[in-house]
Amino acid sequence: MNEKRNPWKKLTTETVYDNPWINVREDQVITPAGKEGIYGVVSFKNYALGIIPVDQDGNTWLVGQYRYTLDAYSWEIPMGGGLMENGILESAQRELQEETGLIASHWTEIMKIHTSNSVTDEVGFVYLAQGLTQGLTDFDETEVLQIQKLPFNKAIQMVMNGQITDAISVAGLLKANLLLQK
Repeated sequence: MNEKRNPWKKLTTETVYDNPWINVREDQVITPAGKEGIYGVVSFKNYALGIIPVDQDGNTWLVGQYRYTLDAYSWEIPMGGGLMENGILESAQRELQEETGLIASHWTEIMKIHTSNSVTDEVGFVYLAQGLTQGLTDFDETEVLQIQKLPFNKAIQMVMNGQITDAISVAGLLKANLLLQK
């Protein structure tokens, strides 16, 4: 059997919900077992963007905010969404400046990630931002953010002890840690 061949057959698709950020559809399918079934897919209208700023002294910045969907407070790397029609790097630069006021002169894409490949087609990109200068924040009207500057190794400790649970933040910080050790 060719494992790279798509074993699913889509019979029909119907949009069941749509707003400016997501589209939810239900597909009638034939499953890999040959049976009729359904599959729900959440399609995002933005890229997910995560940025790990690191200064010359080895500090990074985290953003704390209350996450409505989780009903919990969350510490994360600076992140947000980038419109599909805009450049990914340009959107990441904007997001870093909006949430932290930081402007970086050197950007490295360190990761492309699928955030939850069982129910969504969302693609995320994580950047390492260096050569930092401090500017002004410009929070989105839906954001009440707390910004924390801390040693990068402290952020890694927060991942390891479960204080940082956001998937993009965890994956990005762990990969950045490996890259920065080289």
